[in-house]
Amino acid sequence: MKKIIFLFLLFSNSMMAQTIYQKDFSEFWNNINENYAYLEQQKIDWNKVKQIYEPLVGNIHTRDEFITFLEQVINELHNGHISLNTNLKSSNRIIPSGMDLFLQKKENGYVISDIRKSYPSELCGLKPGMQVIRFNGKNIDEQLNLFLPKYTKNYTPEIVEYALNMLFAGTHDKQRKITVLENGIEKEYSPDACKIPDHPSTLLDFKIMDGNTGYIKINNSLGNDDLIQAFDTVLNKLQQTGKLILDLTETPGGGNSAVARAIMGRFTDKELPFQKHELVETPYKIKRSWIEYVSPRNETYKNKVIILVGHWTGSMGEGIAIGFDGMERAKVTGTKMAGLLGAIDQFKLSHTNIGYQFPTERVYHINGTPREHYRPTYLTENINDTWEKVKVLFKIAEYK
Repeated sequence: MKKIIFLFLLFSNSMMAQTIYQKDFSEFWNNINENYAYLEQQKIDWNKVKQIYEPLVGNIHTRDEFITFLEQVINELHNGHISLNTNLKSSNRIIPSGMDLFLQKKENGYVISDIRKSYPSELCGLKPGMQVIRFNGKNIDEQLNLFLPKYTKNYTPEIVEYALNMLFAGTHDKQRKITVLENGIEKEYSPDACKIPDHPSTLLDFKIMDGNTGYIKINNSLGNDDLIQAFDTVLNKLQQTGKLILDLTETPGGGNSAVARAIMGRFTDKELPFQKHELVETPYKIKRSWIEYVSPRNETYKNKVIILVGHWTGSMGEGIAIGFDGMERAKVTGTKMAGLLGAIDQFKLSHTNIGYQFPTERVYHINGTPREHYRPTYLTENINDTWEKVKVLFKIAEYK
């Protein structure tokens, strides 16, 4: 009996000796381990992540230090759909919402593949096709280590792309300096020093182009239920146009399925499937899947539709794109999208009250293609190429 009491006291003292940060890291790790939908698909060794980071938690003494620590752990999952609901001035901006450049590693180095319209990098003079040789005056490769996972050294293109774009998104507290090579000459740009105009506060913008082409741009408002009425009002005004462009190139913040289904419901006169969900239920790892449908709503727009997407089309914007494609109701045109994984749920740590989100369901095109692997029917390199393609497809002269 004495031995049992001794072991109990030893265990109790061990638990009491744990800091709130050690307890919350354990909770965070377990929540990911039990609920994250993509550990297998991404080939993430989550047990090794625990081995690497768990010994470090004992050195954490403040909430701010713990936030920075969790941000580092999240990089092991290398996708923009996993994030904390709080940050510090020193925190990195999240992607795609916080980035205004899209970079890729190519044979000749690191290249700006796309640029966000009316954001600092474009306004300061940076352009697609430029080769970038330094960030904040330092070698790029060395800085990528800040965002590359530690559980592996076998970096896929997706891992490198994540690290590269996190680096160039920058932190909240420092102005970025980007050095490019132009015609063999080095030139430095300071995008965050550029004064930028206010971005649209409206839920959407619309106009009629060339007299007969309707144009609706969603201004990152797919999570706002008020968009439904605003969209109905605008589409009713454009009902008699011969063709319609629905622009989702500025929807990095995602949204909700109700708004998405409300929009798509205006373009069909019968119930149609638009995406497949898949959930693995714990503790027995039982797979459950279901198809989400769109139902007709109000007057149907029956004419030709093109959906514009890009590197800043995220989450529910991506869902709308694959939905229109699966419904065979529109031609999706643009670059690959943000590639945000699955459908997310919200969590909160018990002791520090830090909220966070990550995907708990996998999402697929109705043809079985994972949403993050879907590519537009008319695939382009950047937003400028996208508009040139639209100009040809719709035979319009005015297109910006």
